[in-house]
This record gives sequence, structure tokens and C-alpha cells, in this order.
Amino acid sequence: MYVVKSPLADADLKTVAEALQGALVDLLDLSLTGKQIHWNVVGPRFRSVHLQLDEVVTSARAHSDTVAERASALGIPPDGRAATVASGSGIKTAPAGWIKDTDAVAAMVDALGSVITRMRERMTATEAPDPVTQDLLIAITADLEKHHWMFQAENA
Repeated sequence: MYVVKSPLADADLKTVAEALQGALVDLLDLSLTGKQIHWNVVGPRFRSVHLQLDEVVTSARAHSDTVAERASALGIPPDGRAATVASGSGIKTAPAGWIKDTDAVAAMVDALGSVITRMRERMTATEAPDPVTQDLLIAITADLEKHHWMFQAENA
């Protein structure tokens, strides 16, 4: 059922839908992973890592909303349900319990790296079918790469 009719051809819409849904899932999981680590980080750099994690969570949440709204604008119903996120994310599960600050940073480097890799694949996939979506994914990826760089610098 289409409530909103997309201007894209069906084949292009399918490609774009997969890219946007995948991005939504990864961004939602990134925000959850960041919060899980945020609540459990310990160590001498607790405060700075704790606050840095909040920055990633805020970005991921804002980007997930932008992605979901782009999907809706194209007639694609976004699916951010917990089961969908759990089954479709490319991020490793966050560690349980207390996590040492250096391990927290390493976990975020890994999580951000996974999301960035998948976002770059989506950028390539959406180049021809929908440059507007590709542009959105480029901007999100640039922001995630900034966070990735900052976390990598934490443990250098």
C-alpha cells in the first residue's frame, strides 16, 4: 500500500528503500550502543568519554530522524522497531557491565567504523537512483567520520 507516492521508478525506489532502512537501523543501534557504553564507562577519563558518547548519541538520533523522514517522503515506511534494529544492525553488541574507558573508546571506534563502512556502500548504491538520498547519506557519513576520528584520537 502506498500512502505517499514516490517520484522514483520502482527499481530505484527499492534500492533507495534498502539503503535508507539499513541506515536507519544502523543509526538507531549506534545511538543505543553509545548510550549503553555511556552508562557503564569507568576509568580516569570517565567524564570526557561519557560526554563524548552523548555527542555521538545526539548525532545518531538526529540523523536517524532525518533518514526516517526521507524514507517517509519517498513513500517508504521506516521501521525502527527493536526487533528490526536487533536483526538488521551491523554493529557488534555493546559489552555488558562496567567498561573501562579505553575499552569504551575502542568499542565506539569499532561501532562507528562498521556504520561508516555500510553508509559508504549505501552512498554508492544511491548515486544513480536518487542523488538527494545520496547527498543525505554523504552528510551523515561526514559527521560520523568526525566522531570516528575523535574516538580514534582518544586511544592513540
